[in-house]
Amino acid sequence: MSETLPEVRNPTGDTPPEVRGTSETLLEVRNLTVKLKLDNSQDVAAVDGVSFTLNRGETLGVVGESGCGKTLTASAIIGLLPHTGRVAGGEILFEGEDLTKKSPRQMREIRGREISMIFQDPMSSLNPVYRIETQMREALRAHGKVSAKEARELSAEMLRKVGIPLPETRLREYPYQLSGGQRQRVMIAMSLLSKPSLLIADEPTSSLDVTIQAQILELLRTLQREMNAACILITHDMGVVTENADKILVMYAGRVAEYGPAEEIFSRPMHPYTQRLLGSIPRLDVDSDYLTTIEGAAPSLDRMPTGCRFYPRCPLHSGVCHEQEPPALRIGEHVVFCRRAADGESS
Repeated sequence: MSETLPEVRNPTGDTPPEVRGTSETLLEVRNLTVKLKLDNSQDVAAVDGVSFTLNRGETLGVVGESGCGKTLTASAIIGLLPHTGRVAGGEILFEGEDLTKKSPRQMREIRGREISMIFQDPMSSLNPVYRIETQMREALRAHGKVSAKEARELSAEMLRKVGIPLPETRLREYPYQLSGGQRQRVMIAMSLLSKPSLLIADEPTSSLDVTIQAQILELLRTLQREMNAACILITHDMGVVTENADKILVMYAGRVAEYGPAEEIFSRPMHPYTQRLLGSIPRLDVDSDYLTTIEGAAPSLDRMPTGCRFYPRCPLHSGVCHEQEPPALRIGEHVVFCRRAADGESS
């Protein structure tokens, strides 16, 4: 096919953030493969050969459509895969130690203390029958001995830090008594109680309105800077990562489509999938009556196409895309898995 994809720049018109992290590598994921067992007992690779690195203080934006493997990748890092899932290959090096070799007990020590996760829906993560104080106290006591008084003081201080008014009053309340934005702030407060080195935020603003989304993202940026923590920000919205990510990992059907510094990916997206994701964001600096669309749907786990997994939806595919897996084209830290990009034909 000969269609040319539209030129895409940073959709907000803003300069992407400078890399805030140091050169010290905190997390390195190497060729991670996660397999799931389906109802018919078929073993499928839901995450297939994913690799990336993350330095202290940096934010990695992981983007892609629902079902592309974003949350499974994060779940493998934190050791919370579903019962049908397992790490089938690769390494997850956190501060130089391979987490895939850790026992469940060792992972419980790391999870919540050194690596914390903010889940997508706070109502499904907060226990509805316990007061906020009880849940925050348990989070503290899981990783150290603190008295009830100390736990209450630390919890109130953290609620205050995340912008919740009257924190002493909120501690006595139940999750249903809080607004959606307040519940998400409570989840952020709980995840930061132990001052982790790595924070994983899985769609932290998907259930919130636009105004609250901006507040939550600004809050995460501020707290991350204060703690010099690294952050993995998982989202399906490229607009969310434009002002928040130092690096971007674009995933499609369990594999990496494109990975590199945010500035390079926004200014020169090379994979047709990345180009279309960016082209689907409304831009104030462009007068257009339509947005770029991606025809079709992502493949199911048990019906992955051979060769390039994006080729059935790609307007630039050729016969070789169907027959062979795409090579990795590397330009410095920018990596793209696309044969047409390697041939200079992706835009």
